[in-house]
Amino acid sequence: MRQRKNRVWQWFGTNHENNRSHLLKSQRGRKITNLPHRSAAIIGAGIGGLATAIALAQTGWHVRVFERRPALEAVGAGIQMSPNACKVLKSLGVLDTLLPTTFAPQAIEMRMGLSGRQVFSLPLKDVAKTRWGGPYVHVHRGDLLTCLLDRAQAMAEITIVVNANATQVHQNPNPTVQFADGSKVTSDLVVVADGMNSTLASQVVPASAPQFSGCIAWRTTIPMDQLNNAPPPTACAWVGPGKHAVTTRIRGGTMANFVGIVETKERAPESWRHTGDRAQALADFAGWDACLVEILTKAPDLFCWSLMERAPLVKWGQGAVTLLGDAAHPMLPSMAQGAAAALEDGVALAACLVGADVPKAIAKFQRYRQPRAARVQAMSAANLKLFHRRSWITQLGTYGPAALAAAINPNLLHRRQDWVYGHDPLGV
Repeated sequence: MRQRKNRVWQWFGTNHENNRSHLLKSQRGRKITNLPHRSAAIIGAGIGGLATAIALAQTGWHVRVFERRPALEAVGAGIQMSPNACKVLKSLGVLDTLLPTTFAPQAIEMRMGLSGRQVFSLPLKDVAKTRWGGPYVHVHRGDLLTCLLDRAQAMAEITIVVNANATQVHQNPNPTVQFADGSKVTSDLVVVADGMNSTLASQVVPASAPQFSGCIAWRTTIPMDQLNNAPPPTACAWVGPGKHAVTTRIRGGTMANFVGIVETKERAPESWRHTGDRAQALADFAGWDACLVEILTKAPDLFCWSLMERAPLVKWGQGAVTLLGDAAHPMLPSMAQGAAAALEDGVALAACLVGADVPKAIAKFQRYRQPRAARVQAMSAANLKLFHRRSWITQLGTYGPAALAAAINPNLLHRRQDWVYGHDPLGV
């Protein structure tokens, strides 16, 4: 165990067999006070909130990040960091620290879920940096959050406060956040980054509640040495009627990560911490490839939650207050771009604010980021339908051309990803 002194919170690290949990605990009796000049208050200490804090601090802002939970656990499962995301992490000074914990997949591939037959395999590891300017890696969310927290902790301009439940945000005369204990913070900028179910989003802009997508998600991780049928060393989508799964490797290839998306009318709780029923998971993927069935059979924990979606917001902010990350643009996981989009938001907002009036900078940020985020949202929803083709005719019509293109000219399929992976979020 390690313990470091910090301006507002203390850090505790505990090792577990399959997951490292890092806790941030607030110091009792601290009163929330106003921030210095050119200051920002960020609501939410997730990936987007911490990335934004670091990016702002790098450009001279004083930042305070407020997290409603009394203890912030760096938990989760595997996520994909495409080159556009890795370029952001490099600019934030965390990529080199993170890379040793990651796994670089050899390829992106598609397989039929029932038969395991490969539809196509597209080279990735040796292509990503040359073509798109950064690596493509798989990482445990906890490891990513740990690196962001370490980086934020090392910056004198950033303070993190937990057990701070923000309940209201006001703009008059200055942006002010009010907390459940009656405390208030006034700053030059307020960033609402508290996730899809943001309690503040509708106070900033008209924002409807997220709706059930008609799908649930299963996720789990398991050490590779516990499997007889290991998943391939790729970013692999296993497709089938009304459902699909994605397998990746994380933590240097020592762990397998599984995510399964199933169409259903039966909603699960929305929390991705909800433990699911193993029998149901096995029933959902009954008859699928032995690799997937073994993971679901042996995994120590299975989590299940409802996938929610919301139409793209036309407006993300007003005045000196803006939404960011999932609070602004929740995405289905079918393009693996949710975390990447939040990272892009953070550095883009900081770039727009350099030497600029805050309301004008927020308007510029929205003009720059909203069209791209809306496009990724739409493509994520389209991919989910593509992965779930129900008849052999629609499967052949959809997957056949992709298989042919990958075999004849992989560049054709790589080119379709250029706008996503080759994006420079700092080029505002």
